[in-house]
This record gives sequence, C-alpha cells and structure tokens, in this order.
Amino acid sequence: MNTLSVVIPALNEENGIADIIERVLGTREALQKVGVGELELIVVDDGSRDRTAEIVAGYRDVVLIKHPVNRGYGAAIKTGFRAARGNLLAFLDADGTYPPEYFPQLCRPILEDGADLVIGSRMSGANSDMPLVRRIGNTIFASLVSLISNRRVTDSASGQRVLRTDKLAHLYPLPDGLNFTPVMSTRAMHERIKVVEVPIPYSERVGRSKLSVVRDGYRFLHSILMTALTYNPVRIFGMVGAGLVVLGMLVGLFALVSGGGGDARFATLFAGLVLGAAGVNIFAIGASFNYIVSLFHKRQIRQGLLGRPIFPQPLETRFGWLGLLTITAGVVVYAAAVLFGWTAPASPAPWFAPAVSSILVLSGLHLVLSWVLVVLLSELSRSEARSRMDMGQEELADDVLPAVEPVSPLVSAG
Repeated sequence: MNTLSVVIPALNEENGIADIIERVLGTREALQKVGVGELELIVVDDGSRDRTAEIVAGYRDVVLIKHPVNRGYGAAIKTGFRAARGNLLAFLDADGTYPPEYFPQLCRPILEDGADLVIGSRMSGANSDMPLVRRIGNTIFASLVSLISNRRVTDSASGQRVLRTDKLAHLYPLPDGLNFTPVMSTRAMHERIKVVEVPIPYSERVGRSKLSVVRDGYRFLHSILMTALTYNPVRIFGMVGAGLVVLGMLVGLFALVSGGGGDARFATLFAGLVLGAAGVNIFAIGASFNYIVSLFHKRQIRQGLLGRPIFPQPLETRFGWLGLLTITAGVVVYAAAVLFGWTAPASPAPWFAPAVSSILVLSGLHLVLSWVLVVLLSELSRSEARSRMDMGQEELADDVLPAVEPVSPLVSAG
C-alpha cells in the first residue's frame, strides 16, 4: 500500500496553519482514488515564537516536530523527511500559497508513469497570483537550470513537490535555507531523475512573506551555479568561454573595418586576441574540471550523465593537437616579425607581434597541459573501473570516461 508523507515547514504561521492542515487532511479520499492508501502529515515547527506549535498539537492525527531554534526552511523539510514513513514524500508551505488539493494529481505521474519527482509548476499556465517581480525571477532561474542541465524545467523553485522516498539519496545533500528547492531541481536534472511538472494554481500567502527578492535571489543564483559546477563544469565554463571568443572576434573585426590607424587599431586587435585567448583557456579549464569532478560522481559517469557532448568526440581529446598548433603559430608569428622587421622601433606598433606570439605560445602550452591532465584523469577512472571488473564486482562500462589515449601527437601523426 502506498503511503504519502506530507511535510509542512512552519515558522510563525499561527494565522494559516490550521487551514492548511485541514486542507491536507481533506485530500485523503482523493488520494485513495489514485492509489495512495494512507496519508501521513508531519508539521515541523521551525522555532516559532507564536502559537503555531500549540495549534498543530491540537490535531491528534498530525505529527508535530519542534526545532528549539530556527534552523531554516530546508532544514525543517529534511527533519520531516527523516521522520516520515511513507514510500512517497511531499512538502508544501504553511502559508496557503500552494494547493494541497493537487497532491492526488502530483502523485499520479509517479504511480502510473514511473516518474521519480513531480513538481507543482506555478509557471505552466494555471491561475497564478504570483507578484511580477517573483515571476520574472522564477523564469530566469528556471531558464538557467534548463540551460546548464540541458533539460527543460519551468519552475525550479516551486515549494510543492512529491518524490519517491528511495530517490532522496540521489538528491542529497540539500541546503538548509530557502534555496532548498532550486538546488533540488538542479541536482535532479543532473542526476537524470525522471522529473515531471504538473501545473498548479498559486495564491497570495497568508501573512508577510519571508522571501527577500534581492538576498534570496542572489542565494538562488549562487546555489544553482555552484551545484551545476559540481556536476558539469564545462557547460558553464564553455558558455563563458564561447562568449569571450565571440566577443574577441567581434572586437577584432571592428578593428579591421573601423578604418582607424596607428597604435589604436593594434591595441583593439590585441584586445580581441586577449578576449579570444581567455575564452579558449576558460573552456580548457572547464573541460579539465569535468574530469576531476567525474571522479566524485562515478555512478553518473557510468551512466553517461555528465551532459550531452557538443561535438561528436569530446573536444578536450584534441587539446594536444590544438595546443601544438597554437604554439607553432606563436613561434611563426615571432619569427616572421623578426624576419620582416616588425619589431623595429621605427615600425608601427613594434610591441604587437611579440605580444601576439606570447599569447599564442602560452595558450598553446595551457592546452597541451590540459590534454595531459585529461589523459591522466581518464586513465585513473578507467583503471579503477577495470579493477572492479577484474575482481568480478561489475562489468566495465564504455562510458566511464571518454577514452583519451596517452600517445604523443607527434608519434601518432605518422
């Protein structure tokens, strides 16, 4: 028999807690119709200084857990999860903004379609009284999560969800604050948990909101980016790097077509080169970080969950060649500058060619060293997998890490 454990975190909610409890308890019959035979309601009083705990204690069929001091929204939910006995977990706010009447609809994708996490989306067309500022912020955060995970989500910060209890380990660790929900969404996207969104209406809360648009908005953004970096750094570094390369090309093109002359044109060209080189180096760093991070996510690697590749073969496997070509280009630029007298004091911008040469050589050296690091990390990961295979613990997966053969580019050219 399926049991749904609903956790309500509550902080100074004496004006609305009774109403939300009665609304949750009123869903029992509807839950039974979709296959949930038992409902467990847990209210975690997170250090309230009003009558919240006293009101909850008046309901004999509600489990009350009290934090002596305020520990945070996420901490209260996690406390409730630890006490829950259901095979399905859910949570929603105590302020009446989310509709508990939609829990049967949120449970259905799990029970009928094999979903792991169902998010009640306030941004999917249902009636919503969400303030415009928060709607814009939620759209930005959801778009960011979708972009960096390559999986679409419309409401990354929704506070009404249902999930399978056995999937909770894949989502932890989760923060103690209000950024609990966006971090859960980000981790779920990268853990390849099957996520389904169900449109829900959203109402204005009872009482004053505890959410700070600026402070919590920054915390949400920081949490999403940091969580994504622990899974797929190259996606974020790659976007930044690509942006700098494109910007560098535009700056260089402007210098060529603007018609200016003298040191100003050379300075603009050099600025474009620096931007492009910075973009390439940032991408190389991100690719290397991906292999480092992969060692901490062996399960995700074996399932190929580091993100979909942009190129048919990972570009970092070509860093050795690209680095050698870039170094060669830097040497050729400097040799040509000396041969044709571009560095002579009388020539226009005598500093330009040596500076370009230095940028190219250093960038090429970084690419070569990044390639070496990728080779070593790839070999370490595959060696560990082979050891487990030799000991009969598991079969070797082809996608443990993209194989990067530790062969000299010069030798393989023949």
